[in-house]
Amino acid sequence: MPMKLSVVMPVYNEEKTLEEIVAAVLATPYEIQLVLVNDASRDGTRKILDRLALEHDELEVYHHDINMGKGAALATGFKYVRGDVVLIQDADLEYDPGDYPLLLRPILEGKADVVYGSRFLGGAYVRVHLFWHYLGNRLLTLVSNMFTNLNLTDMETCYKVMKIEVAQKLDIQSRTFAVEPEMTAKIAKMRCRVFEVPISYAGRDYDEGKKIGLKDAFIAIWAIVRWHFAG
Repeated sequence: MPMKLSVVMPVYNEEKTLEEIVAAVLATPYEIQLVLVNDASRDGTRKILDRLALEHDELEVYHHDINMGKGAALATGFKYVRGDVVLIQDADLEYDPGDYPLLLRPILEGKADVVYGSRFLGGAYVRVHLFWHYLGNRLLTLVSNMFTNLNLTDMETCYKVMKIEVAQKLDIQSRTFAVEPEMTAKIAKMRCRVFEVPISYAGRDYDEGKKIGLKDAFIAIWAIVRWHFAG
């Protein structure tokens, strides 16, 4: 029986990239359920999403009335997944759906329950930029690893792929980018078999729309500690 892949995509003010990333996801060689959650975008995102949903049966679109953050968008999207495997995809073209075969391979071969796509393991291409953003990511990953006892190289990566059973147990509570350490802490507590694979990455600058800053780093540190001791 062929695998069905549920792709959950949080979307916030991505009218410039939305159609291209949706086309790239649908072009992958899998049976796709694409769940898009519009987190109260203020540009033309809602109109584009509604049109795309009419054009493609694979799409399911949900709208938040107020902006609540990436974690909230993922929590909404996870309510509707029906595939065998769940994959998180950003809408800004930083991550390439062409990497799906690499990400899915450890799960399809029965070796992994969860796969992280690492930007720091040497993918086909990685944009060289933003030293302090890179250093912040590595520091957050180090602190997360100290609490989870995992040996990840990229805890903050968008590309987290998991069996549906894992996704259904996560019960995402974070509303901001703190969702990344929350999911990682919960995955570690489940004692999942976690793999990492190298991915391509075309990171954006802040003037191109990157939304993560110093405040988010402090929130992430707090989330690492909180979810280590919670539950």
